Parts: sequence; C-alpha cells; structure tokens
Amino acid sequence: MNRSFPSLASAALAMLAVSAGAFAQPVGQFSAHQDIGAVKRAGAFAYDDQSQQYRMSASGKNIWFADDQLHYAYNQMQGDFIVRAQVAFEGKGADPHRKVGWDVRSGLDNGASHVFAVVHGDGLTSLQFREKSGADMDEYRMGITAPDVIQLERRGDVFIMSAARFGEPFQVTSVSHVKLGDKVYVGLGVSAHNADAYETVRISNVRVVVPAAKNFVPYKDYIGSDIEIMDMATHNSRVVLRSPESLQAPNWTRDGKALIYNSNGLMHRFDIASGKTAPIKTGIATNNNNDHVLSWNGKLLGLSSHVKRPDGSNYSTIYTVPIGGSDKATLITDTDQGHSYLHGFSPDDRTMIFTGQRNAAMRANSPKVLNLYTIDVASKKETQLTTTPALDDGAEYSPDGKQIYFNSNRTGLMQLWRMAPDGKSQVQLTFDKFNNWFPHVSPDGKKIVFISFMDDVDPYEHPFYRQVYLREMPIEGGTPKVIAYLYGGQGSFNVPSWSPDGSHIAFVSNTKQ
Repeated sequence: MNRSFPSLASAALAMLAVSAGAFAQPVGQFSAHQDIGAVKRAGAFAYDDQSQQYRMSASGKNIWFADDQLHYAYNQMQGDFIVRAQVAFEGKGADPHRKVGWDVRSGLDNGASHVFAVVHGDGLTSLQFREKSGADMDEYRMGITAPDVIQLERRGDVFIMSAARFGEPFQVTSVSHVKLGDKVYVGLGVSAHNADAYETVRISNVRVVVPAAKNFVPYKDYIGSDIEIMDMATHNSRVVLRSPESLQAPNWTRDGKALIYNSNGLMHRFDIASGKTAPIKTGIATNNNNDHVLSWNGKLLGLSSHVKRPDGSNYSTIYTVPIGGSDKATLITDTDQGHSYLHGFSPDDRTMIFTGQRNAAMRANSPKVLNLYTIDVASKKETQLTTTPALDDGAEYSPDGKQIYFNSNRTGLMQLWRMAPDGKSQVQLTFDKFNNWFPHVSPDGKKIVFISFMDDVDPYEHPFYRQVYLREMPIEGGTPKVIAYLYGGQGSFNVPSWSPDGSHIAFVSNTKQ
C-alpha cells in the first residue's frame, strides 16, 4: 500500500518511451507531458502534491484542421478506461474558443486521429473527433454549457463523454465509429486557440480509472482501492491510501486521527498523519463485512462478521471489540437468528440498529427482504422497527437521537427515509430517478451525505464497480447536490464516515492497480 500518485503512472499504467522534446519525468498521475504541434510558446504542467491538483498552461492556434497545437499530459493505455477531472480557466482569456479536455490520441503527431472531450472558454461543450490521421475534425455538440466536470470513457469501441456543472448529474454523448487502435495515448490537453495567447487551467479531482473486467464475479474478483478524503468546503478530494486489494468502508475515529476499514475479512487502522496502517485484533470475528461502526464515545468498534453454521450456511453476526482491538470479541446478536448487518449506535451507546431478517419462512422464500431492528446492548432484547415486504437498510441515528435515517425500496427504487426511534412516523425524503443508499448525517445534524446508483441497478443491490455519485442534501430533505463523481459502489460509502468536526468525509473509489 502507498500514498503517492506517481506509482499509478509506473504501476497501473504502462510507462512509455516519449518523443524528443517531451518531459519524461512523471507528473502526478501522468507519465509524460509535451507540446503537440509548432506552438509559439512552450507549454507547462505542474502538480501540487499536497492538494493533488494541477495547473496546465499552453499556447496553440487551433485543434481542428490537421495541425493540432496544444499542451498534452498523458499515459499510454490499452483496453477500457475512465478518465475524469474538474477544470477551471484562469482569467478572461484571449479567445472564446480556448479549450481544455480529455484527449485520446492514436499518436503524438499534430494530425493524429483522436477523440477530444472538450469544454471551451465560452462554454461550448462537445465531443470532437478526427476519424483518420490528417483529416479535419468533426464534433457532436452537447446541450450543456460551461460544465466544469469532464469525463471520457472508452468501453470497447465506444467513446462516452460525460459533462456536468459541479453539483449536477452528468449529461452524456458518445461516438462509436472512430477506430484508434487498442493502444492509445490518454491525457489532458489545453489549447489557447490563438497562436499569440497563453492560457492556464486549474485541474482538480483528476482520476484515471481502469475498470473491472466485464466478466468479473462479484465477491470473488476484486480490483484495487483508493481511500479518499474530501474537504467539504472545497469538495477537493485527495487519495490518502492506495492498494491493489479491496479496501472498504472507512470509519473516522472520534479523535479525527485515523480511519478504520475492512479488507479481506479483517479490520485495519490507517493513521492519517503518518500514512501507516496496522491490523486490529477482532478475536473470533475474522470474516468481517463492510457494515462496521464506532460507538459515539469512541471506545467500541461494532462489527458484522459472517459466522459459519453447522449446515454450511453463514449469517452476518454482530460483535464488538474495544477500539484498539482485542483477542476476544463480544457477541451481540444470536448466530442462529438470521443475518444482522450493523449500521449504528444510538447516541447514548445503549442501543444498536441493524438490518436483519428474523422470520425463517421469509428467509427461505424472500431472502432479499430485510427489515430494521434495534438491540439493547445490555439485555440483548431486539425490537423490530419496520415490517414492509421490501429491503429496509442503512439505518443511522441523528446526533440528537430524535430521528433515524435509512433507505428503503418499498416504493420502487431505493430511496431515503426518516422515522422516529420507535419506528413510527416513517417519511420518504428522496423521490428521484436514482437508487439512494446509506444516509450519513453530519455531526452538526444539518446535512445528509449518501451514495446514489443509477436506475439500471436492481433496487435490492448496491454492486461493486459502478459509476456512482456521492450526494448531499439538507437534513429535512430537498434537492440533492452531487459532491463526488466516482467509480465505486459496494464498500465505497456504507458506513458513517464524517470527520468528527464535520469538515471532511472519507470514501473508497476503485481502479485496477
């Protein structure tokens, strides 16, 4: 495991021999950068390791006829990929057609065939392409104006451009008839569209993703993980831990110093300041899933661990261990009563809330139907809160203990709900076209952040390795705002992951590494 982006260029992406005049030293996630075409003034590309943001400057007269002029930071890649960035021009600019975007090229010459997902200085947004080397460009214009989030995906022979104004869902267009070959250059490009001008673009939240194989088997085949921390004021995200393993569901410790996550059935602590990881002893609970939470006083770690039964089946069962770990785990739920997936403690730490199924006939005939229960930690008495013939999941108390927030697909798609601690007064909060899961309430009780899957996902599922959004809305409901565009899903945002002061959140995104 490591924390540095240059390793991505050297390990996950193939290094390449660059042409004369190129800057071969990796910069952030890119293995090289250079000017393309006979620009009047050499471009520049800089990376800030602390913020993980970039600045690119370029001259260049145009990118349309067979004489591209731009500055280009790139990797050489094969197969499918997803690249994404948030962009902002500096200053008014000399030409309204100055441009920035993701450029996939068959070569580094100025007339190479390529596909360019681009936004212009005047807001014009289009998927531009040159089908054959030496030909003029063509384009598919998009209806959106002045987006600042640009994504380009290659899926087989199709190039898919997604664009959004930060906070809004993507708008999409694609091209499928441009054949660039399997091995291509993939990178960010900036052009001034004026030979005598020099333009600069700030670039943040850059992600270069190699997705899972089409035929991957869930819960058997895994790809790598990035644990990210987002500043909730700026919405800039930094990758703080990278691994080729499946890392899932980071909880933030109450002192704000560490993240606790699961991987390969075990629990780990990541010290944010030092970047070091250490295992957490959990006794008999060694098959832990991504439903784990910390008590409000920060002394206990609640776990959901699969326990194998004599008949060969296994049920997710709730345990606790001290926050520092222990050779002995304390059993909370009965291992013979069906699945128990932990999602929260009450603010007084006397009660746990979990997703479960206690009806044997229902477990046999409708295994996807689960309801919400609480359990008194001292007496082990359980109370059923919901009874719908659907999936109720992801329950979490508000900081004042007066409300429980959860997700349910009882009305069709998975949506967010609220209820009283006794299960009464159940109210739906979201009504949109997404499958919304895992509402996490901010420490000040004013906001909810949750993960949204697209409507092509089964409302009973929250699968691995999908393009998803993290979204935020006021605690009382309202129009959600996208705060992160990511490739992830299961394990990305299952557990409470706000920093104690509410200034940051932690989550997991995925890519082959």
